[in-house]
Amino acid sequence: MNHSILSGIRSPQDLRSLSNIELKNLSNELRKQIIEVVGTNGGHLSSNLGVVELTIALHRVFESPQDQFVWDVGHQCYTHKMLTGRFERFSTIRKKDGLSGFPKREESPHDSFDTGHSSTSISAAYGLLTAKKLRGEPGKVVAVIGDGALTGGMALEALSHAGQGQNDLVVILNDNKMSISPNTGALSEYLSRLTMGASYQRFRYRVDRVVRSIPLIGVFLAKIVHRMKRGLKGLVFKDNLFVDLGFEYVGPLNGHNIEELEKVLRDVRALKRPVVVHVLTRKGKGYSLAENDPSTFHGIGPFCISDGKVEKFDTTSFTEAFSRSLLEEASHDPRIVAITAAMAKGTGLAAFQHRYPDRFFDVGIAEQHAVTFAGGLAAGGMRPVVAIYSTFMQRAVDQLVHDAALQKLPVVFALDRSGAVPDDGETHQGLFDIALFRPVPGVSILAPASAREMSLMLSWALGRDEPVIIRYPKAACPTEQSAFDLPLETGKGVFTQRDGADILIACTGGIYAEVHEAANMLARSSLPVDTYNLRFIKPLDEDFLVSCASGYRAVLFVEDGSETGGIASDLASIVRERLPHVLAASMAFPDIFYPQGTRQEILSFAGLSAVHIYDEALKLRSYIAAGQSR
Repeated sequence: MNHSILSGIRSPQDLRSLSNIELKNLSNELRKQIIEVVGTNGGHLSSNLGVVELTIALHRVFESPQDQFVWDVGHQCYTHKMLTGRFERFSTIRKKDGLSGFPKREESPHDSFDTGHSSTSISAAYGLLTAKKLRGEPGKVVAVIGDGALTGGMALEALSHAGQGQNDLVVILNDNKMSISPNTGALSEYLSRLTMGASYQRFRYRVDRVVRSIPLIGVFLAKIVHRMKRGLKGLVFKDNLFVDLGFEYVGPLNGHNIEELEKVLRDVRALKRPVVVHVLTRKGKGYSLAENDPSTFHGIGPFCISDGKVEKFDTTSFTEAFSRSLLEEASHDPRIVAITAAMAKGTGLAAFQHRYPDRFFDVGIAEQHAVTFAGGLAAGGMRPVVAIYSTFMQRAVDQLVHDAALQKLPVVFALDRSGAVPDDGETHQGLFDIALFRPVPGVSILAPASAREMSLMLSWALGRDEPVIIRYPKAACPTEQSAFDLPLETGKGVFTQRDGADILIACTGGIYAEVHEAANMLARSSLPVDTYNLRFIKPLDEDFLVSCASGYRAVLFVEDGSETGGIASDLASIVRERLPHVLAASMAFPDIFYPQGTRQEILSFAGLSAVHIYDEALKLRSYIAAGQSR
């Protein structure tokens, strides 16, 4: 593809010499490149197509990296990356050793803060700005946050704090819902430009200063003037929350008109007060399929650009297995309700939403609220199921402890994307849920190894009168084994292969597929092993586990969670203590953050691939042959 303008952009400074026609052509080139690369690699499409012009305007007005940008979530930063010297590497985005799909400080000086989770930008931006002031450094700080991310409580906390300070923080509110009427928008845009002009600001400050200086009545009169101004804004602006919090409010503006955006942003840049710039954009702009269905194309795997179709596989994913199991349970229990934090499709709840709309709740990007809301539902006699990605559940640890576990409320937490998560990198790995929640009293944690076990575990969880976590990976379900049909017994697992070998490999369900593959490799080498699926991470019947391990010369525990605070090393210690004659070893994710790659690349990097499990079993066999201990 010919990128005659884009290929010449080495830094944001190169944008400033472009004409309006060239800027329009550049926007088209950027969109074509985003569609082409995401079609090949997968990634976040709709959000990136929606902010092309806004990103260009920001980089033409502000001077990065002296002026700093913080992109909330960061899934809309593709244009930013290409305009800051990374166009030639853009085809590597989200691939192993390639560009990250999110802002990354180690990747470029133009990425001022790592993001990947929602609603953090205003807090981080205000911190960066405060640091600049304390260090006497020049430059503005701009937070770019979507209307969806603004539903997160942390964003509102940050607005409340930043609005109180004497600062010049710039918050760009990227509103892609198109919910404001044209008439109100046009009038508000005109008045915003007028009131944001430098001449108006100088006049306003002089009036405020004069009024306050009037003896005796100055302070009282200033309050009246302030109320009059706020009242006027309340008449003009549909929303004045930002004004109430201490921000100037600009907008709504057309987020796809670079010339108009620049005019306002130049006035905003000169402003010495905190300001919210409300920008209207269209998700998926420039690619009709994404415009018509922005949710599907928000985060998508590789797809055919001509028709938007994603390659389908015959296998069932764990997410699909959860979805089907929940529908089945809900069909005969009207108390079951489902909750998501703005991830209905990603968590598999879209089908539930369609079938039981009155029992489905999307709370927005507000995981903390989702958990406590579920606690309230449970206390009121319902059976709530909260479906959240493992990495996002980290944001609601206190709520699970305080608002569910402490009160022994029957809330089921379905933690999708547990273990190794492909493509999205460090911010999205689901490695910490076991270590975070295993110490919490009264919380059961289960890990299915197949679609059938998912069904059994969800049914078991919904029958409990205390919180239950079911964790499962972003992966296809393995082929069913007869052992997966066995009824659940609290704290006990099942043998998935038992042929009288002298080595046992026991695992959590999310890494069963790799253990099964390793076992087949060993069998082909005439070195058979038995395999055991733990099923329960907590509670665990230690006596039963020890009795299972007692008939072996060595036991290897494999876990798809963090080694520190995980279960594998603890189980190995139990076996060593109670069965001194049995060699015990463990494998889990070492204590680092894991970069992007495919699931297999991540597991290989962590030393948890089938080949690594195979090698560890060979080591144990060599120790046995030598009569050594570990």
